[in-house]
Amino acid sequence: MEIKEIKRIVELMKDNDLTEFSIKDDNFELAMKRGSGEPQVVYATAPAAPVAGAAPVAAAIPVDEDDGLVEIPSPIVGTFYRKPAPDADAFAQVGTEVTEDSVVCIIEAMKVMNEIKAEVRGVIRKVLVDDATPVQYGQPLFLVEPK
Repeated sequence: MEIKEIKRIVELMKDNDLTEFSIKDDNFELAMKRGSGEPQVVYATAPAAPVAGAAPVAAAIPVDEDDGLVEIPSPIVGTFYRKPAPDADAFAQVGTEVTEDSVVCIIEAMKVMNEIKAEVRGVIRKVLVDDATPVQYGQPLFLVEPK
């Protein structure tokens, strides 16, 4: 199941005021529950072999503030990593110029490393999450000054 499909399910849950959803096939199981806030993945198993090069992408959402910065939100629940390896440089730091296809971080979900792309052209102005910390669906990760 692709991240676009999961996002669509989340939107349908909101639109129809559903509090629970589950789906299962031979290689994938997904169960979500929604309380007062955003839906949260309760249990999910990924296929045995992830598709090479497949990575969910974040949709850039304007911040409500008047400063013109754009959020890069987490498209999934998981663990946020700024670097591809412990001894490597961070994908993006304050001042890094990014394009729509620039990888800005990795989110690990169910032992699968998902590269997250900026989905916006600009300059990283703030990193909102510490390395190796859990993130929720929709949680802002970076603030970008669009160009």
